[in-house]
Amino acid sequence: PVTVVGVGIDLVDLERIRTLLADKGEHAMTRLFSDSERQYLASRPDATGHAAARIAAKEAVYKAMQALPGARGVGWREIEVARDAEGRPAIRLHGLAARVSEQQGGLRIQISLTHSAVSAGAIAVVEAP
Repeated sequence: PVTVVGVGIDLVDLERIRTLLADKGEHAMTRLFSDSERQYLASRPDATGHAAARIAAKEAVYKAMQALPGARGVGWREIEVARDAEGRPAIRLHGLAARVSEQQGGLRIQISLTHSAVSAGAIAVVEAP
């Protein structure tokens, strides 16, 4: 049997992210995103929607993990948005987030992302074996 340990949702305003990236540039990119996420975002003609969706995903996963001991200290780059073999969004955990997952016997995280012209959103479901 699988146990749902948390559900998280987040919505991000694209204009806020556009302003953040314009004002903080590389500092914000380095603080928020892993190397592979930054490479992906650099490949997009307008990365704003993609960056916002990834920020929403990280926040949704963070919220979903909050029922687990030790998860409060998880940082932005410890939750990475990647793609699975079929090209769907997937989550990779690093650092403290990975340790919290291991302590639970290996978490399974389902993620769904969306973005429009004005906002981006994500929902995450975290399951334990």
